[in-house]
Amino acid sequence: MNYRELGRTGWQVSEVSFGAWALGGSWGPVDDQESLAALHKAIDLGVNFIDTADVYGDGRSEKLIGRVLKERSETIYVATKAGRRLNPHVATGYTKQNLTEFVERSLRNLEVDALDLVQLHCPPTPVYYMPEVFGALDELIAEGKIKHYGVSVEKVEEALKAIEYPNVQTIQIIFNLFRLRPSGLFFEQAKKHHVGILARVPLASGLLTGKMTAQTTFDENDHRNFNREGQSFDRGETFSGVDYETGLQAVEEIRQLLPEGVTMPQMALRWILMFDAVTCVIPGAKRPSQVLDNVASADLPPLRDETMQRVAEIYDEYIHAQVHHRW
Repeated sequence: MNYRELGRTGWQVSEVSFGAWALGGSWGPVDDQESLAALHKAIDLGVNFIDTADVYGDGRSEKLIGRVLKERSETIYVATKAGRRLNPHVATGYTKQNLTEFVERSLRNLEVDALDLVQLHCPPTPVYYMPEVFGALDELIAEGKIKHYGVSVEKVEEALKAIEYPNVQTIQIIFNLFRLRPSGLFFEQAKKHHVGILARVPLASGLLTGKMTAQTTFDENDHRNFNREGQSFDRGETFSGVDYETGLQAVEEIRQLLPEGVTMPQMALRWILMFDAVTCVIPGAKRPSQVLDNVASADLPPLRDETMQRVAEIYDEYIHAQVHHRW
């Protein structure tokens, strides 16, 4: 495993880390024992950064991670998120009182004294123009409840606004073979501000595994079934906002670029790691076998310049018109 510096935290985190959304639900059936085994396998392989949220399974994901933390002696950094428990999810709900309640709930779920990293969970755009929200997070640091904070964003514009706040340490943003826009101005500014970047949805909700077809079906409680048009949350969270059929066509083009012996998910993750502005990529995993496949990408040699150029061409041909202007 290779490690990269996370913003100004002083932490060195595994460049392939662990996304724990699926441990809570919304990705079809999940088994807690298998989830625990996946977490342990990741740590065995050198993963030292886990990303979760208080709403993943209404705390289920956090509680599973808390169990694993008690069983391991290694230093493991856990990033969680706060804000999506608001109902309705509106900017005015991002108060010191509400944020404190969310943080204290996560402290109980994870069974820790202070949260390593708290991220605002894709807040409404007006929140980025409310300095008092970030002031409340500063107060939570002063109170010893959290160590650092960042923001998980939907749009590049939100990311650029968030890093204007001096104590924002990290930005979590969708970045993958179907989402190239962040690699422009935002990556440049993030490096300038020494802000860590957590690349989420790296496999475009599984589309970039290369295992899906036009006949693939999804469980009733799987967001890839119920959120394709953004019915429950931002459309960009599901298949990165790409039309499913169009995505399948693009995947077949990308498949032609695979180096010998490299799986589609590994190539997709290695592509992300080609960008030095990215601190880590956080693919999800529900089983140890998925962890093994994901982590192997960290050991792959750099992709060829010709491959990187062809990816850009495929994006322009199939994807750009659907997503570039929206996120």
